[in-house]
Amino acid sequence: MRDDGTFDDPNGPDRQADRSDDTPSTVRTTTLRDLFGRTRLGSLLNPRPGRTRLAVATGAACCLGLVGFSQAGFGPDERAAAPAPAAEVAERAAVDAASRGLTRPSTALPTPTPGASASASPTATPKATKPTPRKTVRTIAPVAGLNHTQMNNAKKIVHAGQKMGVPRRALVIAVATAMQESTLLNYASGVLPESQSYPHQAIGWDHDSVGLFQQRPSSGWGSVAELMDPEYATRAFLSALNEIPGWQDLPLSVAAQAVQVSAFPDAYAQHEWRAGKVVAEVLG
Repeated sequence: MRDDGTFDDPNGPDRQADRSDDTPSTVRTTTLRDLFGRTRLGSLLNPRPGRTRLAVATGAACCLGLVGFSQAGFGPDERAAAPAPAAEVAERAAVDAASRGLTRPSTALPTPTPGASASASPTATPKATKPTPRKTVRTIAPVAGLNHTQMNNAKKIVHAGQKMGVPRRALVIAVATAMQESTLLNYASGVLPESQSYPHQAIGWDHDSVGLFQQRPSSGWGSVAELMDPEYATRAFLSALNEIPGWQDLPLSVAAQAVQVSAFPDAYAQHEWRAGKVVAEVLG
């Protein structure tokens, strides 16, 4: 510092010759000094060489720090976003392919190949089978003025004749005969208390006659138990009818009387049309 209170100007004309040449030129320094005078501001604008080097070094360090900070903060993302070399991509693909080839449990169902049979696929639906149709029993409604009990007895007569294989005409004669003898009710006898121990729908008093055809055990038609069974009684009547020569060509009343030997031989004829209607209903 000079005696007048101003700082020595290192870049002035009086500076030593061994000073560094990297300081501002004399012209630029002189001009600034001329503008601001010899003041402290002027000394700040024209610092000494040692201070200049310190400032430059400090600025360089700051710049390097900023560069390092930018590399530390943003560098990894930029490097991650950059595409990998082709060799590295191929190596990763090989590793992935090897890992997919490893055996591991899988929950996915296998996809059936086109053209494969349905039985080979675990998800194939079993072939539906047609249900076996149930055998239905046709309901036979009462006809010709009969009630359900009478119609059921007529049905038993027709079914028994079918088992024997007799023609339709024999069935009509049998039903007409039972209509006249018992009104198609299974009779027990008041004379034979034994007959009342079997299923029956009425009790008669015509000697020992029993059943649908009023057949007498005393005449050799069968036992009481047998004659109280509608099926047995029908077989007994049709067997006797079949023994009459040419019964198929005889009038109904004549054929029936030949079997029954009734006191009213012509009474059977009145039931012929009704008997025919009943047999037609049962045979369907």
